[in-house]
Amino acid sequence: MDLMNKDNHFNIANIVTFANITFGIVAMYFIQQHNFFVAIVLAWMAGAFDIIDGKLARKYNLSCEFGIQLDSFADFISFVVMPAFLLFYAITMKATGFETFIAGIVFIYYIISGLRRLIQFNINSEAGEVAKYFVGVPTPLGAILLWVLYLLSSYHVIANLFVILLFVVVIAYLLNSKVKIPHP
Repeated sequence: MDLMNKDNHFNIANIVTFANITFGIVAMYFIQQHNFFVAIVLAWMAGAFDIIDGKLARKYNLSCEFGIQLDSFADFISFVVMPAFLLFYAITMKATGFETFIAGIVFIYYIISGLRRLIQFNINSEAGEVAKYFVGVPTPLGAILLWVLYLLSSYHVIANLFVILLFVVVIAYLLNSKVKIPHP
């Protein structure tokens, strides 16, 4: 198995991306166990692997269509579903059935918005339209904003469930907005 062959689906860059996915999935397990600290550590590790896979792909010319699609799937798991899962579980632990239902709708909206953002990003990338800036909030930034909301909720800075949900709706909207954010 040639780890430096761009045609190998298990090249070194893609293996790192698979690790990103693994950390995101395992983090969701810990969220269900209400072990949010371990989940957040795993989420940040997934983020580190997201940075590393791109650097490896560029440095060793391993970028290919499979890797691009795999990276978007990893972003969906680790930067859309997992942080939404974390915040949903954290804020609904003591919620009523109605509050949990409303929160569920809001987080489904967030997840669909994140998925739409990733698909549109891939379409724009193929068309050569993504060069100097992101259009809309990138999913890793959306994840960071959800983690900030988690902290604000955990430390009772924002104690009202519906205020948190309002912020989630705004972040979900911004994922697909026309806001321009420079590439790092």
